Amino acid sequence: MKRRSRTALITVISLIALLAIAFFIYVSDYYRADDLADAALQQQPESAVQGSLIVLQPDEPSDTALIFYPGAKVEYFAYLPILEKISQSCGMTCILVKMPFNLAIFNTNAADSIISSFPDIKNWYIGGHSMGGAMASAYASKHQDQVKGLILLGAYLYGGYPAANALTIYGTFNTSVAEKITYTENVVVIEGGNHAQFGNYGRQRGDPDATISSEQQQDIAVEAILEFLAGRIG
Repeated sequence: MKRRSRTALITVISLIALLAIAFFIYVSDYYRADDLADAALQQQPESAVQGSLIVLQPDEPSDTALIFYPGAKVEYFAYLPILEKISQSCGMTCILVKMPFNLAIFNTNAADSIISSFPDIKNWYIGGHSMGGAMASAYASKHQDQVKGLILLGAYLYGGYPAANALTIYGTFNTSVAEKITYTENVVVIEGGNHAQFGNYGRQRGDPDATISSEQQQDIAVEAILEFLAGRIG
């Protein structure tokens, strides 16, 4: 019996070790931010990088902020270029979150500590790309008294957050998202856009080539966000 128990224990330990190795191999294969995103990171003042956050401030002080969850297995600062545009065009603070293992599913409630750390912010929005958008939507659904609006890039509503307070943006080549959207309110489809170009991390496996540049896709998205926010903040 002792020998049998020892064999079973060794089997369980071996299985756990194999699963751990497989997991770390999986999370080690992620999309790296491109040179443009890297340059954006290098240009940030020291005060902007606060632990696992990058805080982008608009030119004029604002009491409105957007918390942004990155897409799965994407280096988080790949979203700096679009967030810089959002911050300046919309006049709002943008807070980019670095997720454990580059997977927002491991810290869906990251917004909790952020909201409590910025008492001067009165209007909170949350958003994200791909899985990050799904996790942002899940958070917003459970915190509707705190989250004024939701912004989804290459993602769709997940949970019970009202479509009236959410903006969904995706490209025409992002069919996997299009198939999941059952609502029509505040939906913007970018002609020629794909899934990956909301961030700056190059091509994504299985993603068709876009017929517009990433800069064009992001500019269209920022314009849609500006229109969505008009009249909601101030």
